[in-house]
Amino acid sequence: MRRLADLRQLAVVAIYLCLLGAMFFVPAARNPVVLLLAMLFGWLSMLVNHNVMHLALFDSKAANTALRLALSFGAMFPVSSLIPAHNIIHHHFGEDGLPDWADPKHARFKWNLANILHFPNVIGPITFDGTSRWGQVKGRAPFRAAYGMESAFAFGLTGALLLWDFWTTLCFIMIPQLFSARSFLRINIIQHEGTDTTSRYNHSRNFVGTFTNWLWMNGGYHTIHHDHPTLHWTELKAAHEQEVAPKMHPSLAEKSFGWYLIRTYLLTLWRPAPIDVAAAERGGAAPQQAVAQELHSNSTAAAAV
Repeated sequence: MRRLADLRQLAVVAIYLCLLGAMFFVPAARNPVVLLLAMLFGWLSMLVNHNVMHLALFDSKAANTALRLALSFGAMFPVSSLIPAHNIIHHHFGEDGLPDWADPKHARFKWNLANILHFPNVIGPITFDGTSRWGQVKGRAPFRAAYGMESAFAFGLTGALLLWDFWTTLCFIMIPQLFSARSFLRINIIQHEGTDTTSRYNHSRNFVGTFTNWLWMNGGYHTIHHDHPTLHWTELKAAHEQEVAPKMHPSLAEKSFGWYLIRTYLLTLWRPAPIDVAAAERGGAAPQQAVAQELHSNSTAAAAV
């Protein structure tokens, strides 16, 4: 292992797999509490998956392969698909002429709750189709081999468990698997909805709360991650505070992840208008002034209603 701090990432994955194993083999563990814990740790394991696809945990190729197989089973999809879909296409925001497969604009419902609920159904087929086409390019045989091995392991093991005990697998293995994968896809719309991907410092929404980043292993500091994708998760907070926080639009720093979800998808019926950070930058207005003007406009509109 390259860094001792990454024992925490391994612990997250191990706890998730142990919870799945407990529910499958121990009838007393098949209850809502353990299921919810498995769903939580499944989602956290996808954050680990994101981290290790950018920066491998081990020097050993065999150890990294084994971890990817475990993560693939945990979310029931080949995690090497993140290389083209996330590391290459998403991180470029379309700057290389290839549209972002996970662009929030793919979800076009006026009712905002429908956007986040339906987002995985919209971008899932786009992502897997794009990944298949990307993998067929000459010279990418190692990617195809890894993708095929992870697919065979994830679907093969899940299929074997279904044959062994169909209903237990369906309810206590596949629900956490699907929740993990679909929640990971939803992070894209949460972190980039309403931002300006052409802006140097305002292309991502950051969740800067202490508890959120302790739980997410600093995954809330998303702008700095886009700028330095191989920066280790333990270094993200300091880099965010030094490079991003003084220059980003203040409205893109959210302290509470939960309150953001409630405010944006439950208390707001329609899709909010994008934050025009580029206009503020072009006009020379300070980000703080832009926020004040936006809040004043929103208050005036609310009073008119």
